[in-house]
Amino acid sequence: MRIAVTGASGFVGGAVCRALAEQGVETFAYGRRPRVDPSHVGGAPYRSWDITGGPLADAPDVDAVVHCAGSVTDWGPVGEFFHTNLGGTRNVLASFPEARFVHVSTASVYDPYRPTVAAREEEAPVARYLNGYGASKAAAERAVLAAMRERPAIILRPHAVYGPGDTTLLPRVLGAVRGPLLPAVGDGRQLISLTSIGNLVRACALAATGPVEHGVFNVTDAAPVALDDALRAVLAERGIAARPVYLPLAAVWPLAAAVEGVFLAARRPRPPRLTRYAIGHLAVERTLDITAARDVLGYDPAPTDLTGAADW
Repeated sequence: MRIAVTGASGFVGGAVCRALAEQGVETFAYGRRPRVDPSHVGGAPYRSWDITGGPLADAPDVDAVVHCAGSVTDWGPVGEFFHTNLGGTRNVLASFPEARFVHVSTASVYDPYRPTVAAREEEAPVARYLNGYGASKAAAERAVLAAMRERPAIILRPHAVYGPGDTTLLPRVLGAVRGPLLPAVGDGRQLISLTSIGNLVRACALAATGPVEHGVFNVTDAAPVALDDALRAVLAERGIAARPVYLPLAAVWPLAAAVEGVFLAARRPRPPRLTRYAIGHLAVERTLDITAARDVLGYDPAPTDLTGAADW
Protein backbone atom coordinates (compact mmCIF):
# COMPACT_ATOMS: atom_id res chain seq x y z
CA MET A 1 0.00 0.00 0.00
CA ARG A 2 0.90 3.66 -0.38
CA ILE A 3 -0.18 5.86 2.54
CA ALA A 4 0.22 9.60 3.16
CA VAL A 5 0.44 10.90 6.74
CA THR A 6 -0.19 14.53 7.71
CA GLY A 7 1.17 16.00 10.91
CA ALA A 8 4.21 13.76 10.46
CA SER A 9 6.53 16.22 12.20
CA GLY A 10 4.44 15.90 15.38
CA PHE A 11 3.91 13.35 18.15
CA VAL A 12 1.14 11.21 16.65
CA GLY A 13 1.93 11.62 12.97
CA GLY A 14 5.58 10.72 13.47
CA ALA A 15 4.65 7.58 15.39
CA VAL A 16 2.21 6.56 12.64
CA CYS A 17 4.91 7.02 9.99
CA ARG A 18 7.41 4.90 11.91
CA ALA A 19 4.88 2.11 12.44
CA LEU A 20 3.81 2.03 8.80
CA ALA A 21 7.43 2.03 7.62
CA GLU A 22 8.17 -0.91 9.92
CA GLN A 23 5.30 -2.78 8.27
CA GLY A 24 6.81 -2.19 4.85
CA VAL A 25 4.15 0.30 3.79
CA GLU A 26 5.29 2.94 1.30
CA THR A 27 4.72 6.07 3.35
CA PHE A 28 4.68 9.75 2.40
CA ALA A 29 5.21 12.11 5.34
CA TYR A 30 3.88 15.67 5.47
CA GLY A 31 4.33 18.24 8.22
CA ARG A 32 4.45 21.96 8.84
CA ARG A 33 8.12 22.05 9.88
CA PRO A 34 10.66 22.74 7.13
CA ARG A 35 12.51 19.49 7.88
CA VAL A 36 12.65 16.61 10.36
CA ASP A 37 15.14 13.96 11.37
CA PRO A 38 14.52 11.05 9.00
CA SER A 39 14.32 8.68 11.97
CA HIS A 40 11.27 10.57 13.26
CA VAL A 41 9.27 9.46 10.22
CA GLY A 42 10.82 6.03 9.86
CA GLY A 43 12.86 7.07 6.86
CA ALA A 44 9.79 8.03 4.82
CA PRO A 45 10.24 10.86 2.31
CA TYR A 46 9.23 14.06 4.06
CA ARG A 47 7.68 17.16 2.52
CA SER A 48 6.86 20.41 4.29
CA TRP A 49 3.20 21.39 3.85
CA ASP A 50 1.13 23.88 5.77
CA ILE A 51 -2.36 22.43 5.36
CA THR A 52 -3.95 25.84 5.96
CA GLY A 53 -2.37 27.19 2.78
CA GLY A 54 -4.53 25.17 0.42
CA PRO A 55 -4.59 21.72 -1.18
CA LEU A 56 -1.28 20.02 -1.88
CA ALA A 57 0.13 20.55 -5.34
CA ASP A 58 1.27 17.37 -7.12
CA ALA A 59 -0.06 15.05 -4.42
CA PRO A 60 1.01 11.45 -4.99
CA ASP A 61 -1.46 8.71 -5.81
CA VAL A 62 -2.01 6.90 -2.51
CA ASP A 63 -4.40 4.26 -1.20
CA ALA A 64 -5.04 6.03 2.10
CA VAL A 65 -4.22 9.17 4.03
CA VAL A 66 -3.94 9.30 7.83
CA HIS A 67 -4.76 12.86 8.82
CA CYS A 68 -3.02 13.66 12.12
CA ALA A 69 -2.31 17.36 11.52
CA GLY A 70 -4.10 20.09 13.41
CA SER A 71 -4.00 22.49 16.32
CA VAL A 72 -4.00 20.64 19.65
CA THR A 73 -3.78 23.51 22.12
CA ASP A 74 -6.83 24.50 24.16
CA TRP A 75 -6.19 28.25 24.00
CA GLY A 76 -6.29 30.75 21.16
CA PRO A 77 -8.56 32.70 18.81
CA VAL A 78 -11.56 30.67 17.65
CA GLY A 79 -10.97 31.67 14.05
CA GLU A 80 -7.47 30.23 14.06
CA PHE A 81 -8.74 26.90 15.36
CA PHE A 82 -11.29 26.68 12.56
CA HIS A 83 -8.74 27.82 9.98
CA THR A 84 -6.44 24.94 10.95
CA ASN A 85 -8.72 22.15 12.07
CA LEU A 86 -11.63 22.63 9.69
CA GLY A 87 -10.00 24.45 6.77
CA GLY A 88 -6.92 22.25 6.95
CA THR A 89 -9.02 19.08 6.97
CA ARG A 90 -10.91 20.26 3.90
CA ASN A 91 -7.61 20.90 2.13
CA VAL A 92 -6.35 17.41 2.94
CA LEU A 93 -9.62 15.89 1.74
CA ALA A 94 -9.27 17.81 -1.53
CA SER A 95 -5.61 16.83 -1.93
CA PHE A 96 -6.30 13.10 -1.89
CA PRO A 97 -9.82 12.79 -3.35
CA GLU A 98 -9.60 9.07 -4.22
CA ALA A 99 -7.86 7.82 -1.07
CA ARG A 100 -9.38 6.28 2.02
CA PHE A 101 -9.41 9.08 4.60
CA VAL A 102 -8.49 8.25 8.20
CA HIS A 103 -9.23 11.25 10.38
CA VAL A 104 -7.61 11.34 13.82
CA SER A 105 -10.12 13.34 15.84
CA THR A 106 -10.49 13.63 19.62
CA ALA A 107 -12.77 12.76 22.51
CA SER A 108 -13.12 16.53 22.96
CA VAL A 109 -16.05 16.33 20.53
CA TYR A 110 -18.18 14.88 23.36
CA ASP A 111 -20.17 17.22 25.60
CA PRO A 112 -17.67 18.98 27.91
CA TYR A 113 -20.37 20.19 30.30
CA ARG A 114 -21.27 16.76 31.69
CA PRO A 115 -19.33 13.61 32.54
CA THR A 116 -18.53 11.28 29.66
CA VAL A 117 -19.54 7.84 30.89
CA ALA A 118 -18.81 4.92 28.53
CA ALA A 119 -19.77 7.27 25.70
CA ARG A 120 -20.76 5.70 22.40
CA GLU A 121 -19.87 7.21 19.07
CA GLU A 122 -23.35 8.49 18.25
CA GLU A 123 -23.26 10.83 21.27
CA ALA A 124 -21.07 13.32 19.39
CA PRO A 125 -20.61 15.86 17.91
CA VAL A 126 -22.75 18.11 20.10
CA ALA A 127 -23.90 21.73 19.85
CA ARG A 128 -21.89 23.26 22.73
CA TYR A 129 -18.17 23.43 23.46
CA LEU A 130 -15.90 25.22 25.90
CA ASN A 131 -13.44 26.55 23.36
CA GLY A 132 -12.49 26.78 19.73
CA TYR A 133 -10.56 23.53 19.85
CA GLY A 134 -13.55 21.31 20.61
CA ALA A 135 -15.85 23.24 18.30
CA SER A 136 -13.39 23.16 15.39
CA LYS A 137 -12.65 19.45 15.79
CA ALA A 138 -16.39 18.77 15.77
CA ALA A 139 -16.72 20.86 12.61
CA ALA A 140 -13.87 18.90 11.02
CA GLU A 141 -15.65 15.66 11.87
CA ARG A 142 -18.80 16.92 10.19
CA ALA A 143 -16.77 17.68 7.05
CA VAL A 144 -15.39 14.13 7.05
CA LEU A 145 -18.84 12.67 7.70
CA ALA A 146 -20.13 14.57 4.67
CA ALA A 147 -17.26 13.25 2.56
CA MET A 148 -17.99 9.74 3.85
CA ARG A 149 -21.09 9.64 1.64
CA GLU A 150 -18.89 9.59 -1.46
CA ARG A 151 -15.57 8.04 -0.40
CA PRO A 152 -14.11 5.62 2.17
CA ALA A 153 -13.49 7.48 5.44
CA ILE A 154 -12.96 6.54 9.07
CA ILE A 155 -12.93 8.80 12.14
CA LEU A 156 -10.93 7.81 15.23
CA ARG A 157 -11.53 9.43 18.64
CA PRO A 158 -8.71 8.96 21.15
CA HIS A 159 -8.65 10.51 24.61
CA ALA A 160 -5.58 11.79 26.49
CA VAL A 161 -2.86 10.36 24.26
CA TYR A 162 0.38 9.60 26.13
CA GLY A 163 3.69 7.88 25.59
CA PRO A 164 7.22 8.54 24.29
CA GLY A 165 7.34 11.92 22.58
CA ASP A 166 4.22 13.32 24.30
CA THR A 167 4.32 17.10 24.11
CA THR A 168 0.94 17.88 25.68
CA LEU A 169 -0.48 15.63 28.41
CA LEU A 170 2.58 14.66 30.45
CA PRO A 171 4.21 18.13 30.33
CA ARG A 172 0.94 19.64 31.54
CA VAL A 173 0.70 17.24 34.46
CA LEU A 174 4.33 17.76 35.46
CA GLY A 175 3.99 21.52 35.07
CA ALA A 176 1.24 21.52 37.69
CA VAL A 177 3.50 20.13 40.44
CA ARG A 178 4.05 22.62 43.25
CA GLY A 179 6.71 21.43 45.67
CA PRO A 180 5.43 18.29 47.41
CA LEU A 181 1.94 18.63 45.91
CA LEU A 182 0.25 18.01 42.58
CA PRO A 183 -3.02 19.98 42.64
CA ALA A 184 -5.86 18.18 40.87
CA VAL A 185 -9.63 18.48 40.72
CA GLY A 186 -12.31 16.02 41.81
CA ASP A 187 -11.67 13.26 44.33
CA GLY A 188 -9.19 11.10 42.42
CA ARG A 189 -11.59 8.18 42.11
CA GLN A 190 -13.06 9.35 38.81
CA LEU A 191 -12.40 6.96 35.93
CA ILE A 192 -10.46 8.19 32.90
CA SER A 193 -9.91 6.55 29.54
CA LEU A 194 -6.34 7.06 28.39
CA THR A 195 -4.89 6.20 24.98
CA SER A 196 -1.28 5.10 24.63
CA ILE A 197 0.47 6.19 21.46
CA GLY A 198 1.03 2.52 20.68
CA ASN A 199 -2.68 1.77 20.80
CA LEU A 200 -3.55 4.82 18.71
CA VAL A 201 -0.97 3.88 16.08
CA ARG A 202 -2.42 0.37 15.87
CA ALA A 203 -5.89 1.81 15.36
CA CYS A 204 -4.60 4.11 12.59
CA ALA A 205 -2.97 1.17 10.81
CA LEU A 206 -6.15 -0.92 11.06
CA ALA A 207 -8.25 1.96 9.75
CA ALA A 208 -5.87 2.64 6.85
CA THR A 209 -5.15 -0.92 5.76
CA GLY A 210 -8.04 -3.07 6.96
CA PRO A 211 -11.22 -4.16 5.21
CA VAL A 212 -13.46 -1.60 6.95
CA GLU A 213 -13.97 1.52 4.84
CA HIS A 214 -16.46 3.61 6.84
CA GLY A 215 -17.22 4.38 10.47
CA VAL A 216 -16.56 6.37 13.62
CA PHE A 217 -14.63 4.65 16.41
CA ASN A 218 -13.55 5.50 19.94
CA VAL A 219 -9.93 4.49 20.54
CA THR A 220 -8.57 4.05 24.08
CA ASP A 221 -6.55 1.67 26.19
CA ALA A 222 -8.15 -1.64 27.14
CA ALA A 223 -9.92 -0.27 30.23
CA PRO A 224 -10.28 3.02 32.14
CA VAL A 225 -8.11 3.82 35.15
CA ALA A 226 -8.71 5.86 38.29
CA LEU A 227 -7.16 9.31 37.98
CA ASP A 228 -5.31 9.05 41.30
CA ASP A 229 -3.68 5.77 40.26
CA ALA A 230 -2.50 7.29 36.98
CA LEU A 231 -1.10 10.45 38.58
CA ARG A 232 0.75 8.54 41.29
CA ALA A 233 2.21 6.18 38.69
CA VAL A 234 3.52 9.10 36.62
CA LEU A 235 5.05 10.81 39.66
CA ALA A 236 6.70 7.57 40.76
CA GLU A 237 8.11 6.87 37.30
CA ARG A 238 9.54 10.37 37.12
CA GLY A 239 10.99 10.14 40.62
CA ILE A 240 9.03 13.19 41.78
CA ALA A 241 8.42 13.34 45.55
CA ALA A 242 4.94 14.81 45.33
CA ARG A 243 1.43 13.55 45.95
CA PRO A 244 -1.87 14.51 44.36
CA VAL A 245 -4.14 16.78 46.40
CA TYR A 246 -7.72 17.22 45.23
CA LEU A 247 -9.82 20.36 45.08
CA PRO A 248 -13.62 20.43 44.57
CA LEU A 249 -14.76 21.06 41.01
CA ALA A 250 -17.50 23.43 42.21
CA ALA A 251 -14.85 25.79 43.57
CA VAL A 252 -12.26 25.48 40.81
CA TRP A 253 -14.59 25.80 37.81
CA PRO A 254 -15.64 29.46 38.42
CA LEU A 255 -12.04 30.32 39.27
CA ALA A 256 -10.88 28.91 35.94
CA ALA A 257 -13.60 30.87 34.13
CA ALA A 258 -12.45 34.07 35.85
CA VAL A 259 -8.80 33.42 34.95
CA GLU A 260 -9.78 32.85 31.33
CA GLY A 261 -11.70 36.13 31.34
CA VAL A 262 -8.68 38.04 32.60
CA PHE A 263 -6.42 36.51 29.96
CA LEU A 264 -8.91 37.24 27.21
CA ALA A 265 -9.37 40.86 28.33
CA ALA A 266 -5.60 41.33 28.45
CA ARG A 267 -5.23 39.62 25.03
CA ARG A 268 -2.46 37.42 26.37
CA PRO A 269 -1.22 34.98 23.73
CA ARG A 270 0.07 32.44 26.26
CA PRO A 271 -2.56 30.18 27.80
CA PRO A 272 -3.39 30.41 31.51
CA ARG A 273 -2.29 27.50 33.67
CA LEU A 274 -5.90 26.97 34.68
CA THR A 275 -8.61 26.50 32.03
CA ARG A 276 -12.04 24.92 32.20
CA TYR A 277 -11.12 22.68 29.29
CA ALA A 278 -8.07 21.27 31.06
CA ILE A 279 -9.75 20.63 34.41
CA GLY A 280 -12.89 19.33 32.74
CA HIS A 281 -11.01 16.45 31.13
CA LEU A 282 -9.80 15.06 34.43
CA ALA A 283 -12.18 16.35 37.11
CA VAL A 284 -15.10 14.05 36.24
CA GLU A 285 -15.43 10.69 34.57
CA ARG A 286 -14.24 10.68 30.97
CA THR A 287 -14.63 7.16 29.64
CA LEU A 288 -15.36 5.88 26.15
CA ASP A 289 -17.01 2.69 24.94
CA ILE A 290 -14.62 0.96 22.50
CA THR A 291 -16.92 -1.94 21.60
CA ALA A 292 -17.29 -0.77 18.00
CA ALA A 293 -13.53 -0.54 17.48
CA ARG A 294 -13.05 -4.02 18.92
CA ASP A 295 -15.87 -5.66 16.97
CA VAL A 296 -15.63 -3.83 13.63
CA LEU A 297 -12.01 -2.71 13.27
CA GLY A 298 -10.53 -5.70 15.07
CA TYR A 299 -8.88 -3.33 17.55
CA ASP A 300 -7.25 -5.19 20.48
CA PRO A 301 -5.71 -2.54 22.74
CA ALA A 302 -3.14 -3.05 25.44
CA PRO A 303 -3.94 -1.89 28.99
CA THR A 304 -2.78 1.47 30.30
CA ASP A 305 0.92 1.25 31.10
CA LEU A 306 2.88 4.24 32.35
CA THR A 307 6.12 2.29 32.77
CA GLY A 308 9.03 4.19 31.32
CA ALA A 309 7.48 7.64 31.76
CA ALA A 310 10.83 8.80 33.13
CA ASP A 311 12.17 8.74 29.58
CA TRP A 312 9.22 10.32 27.77
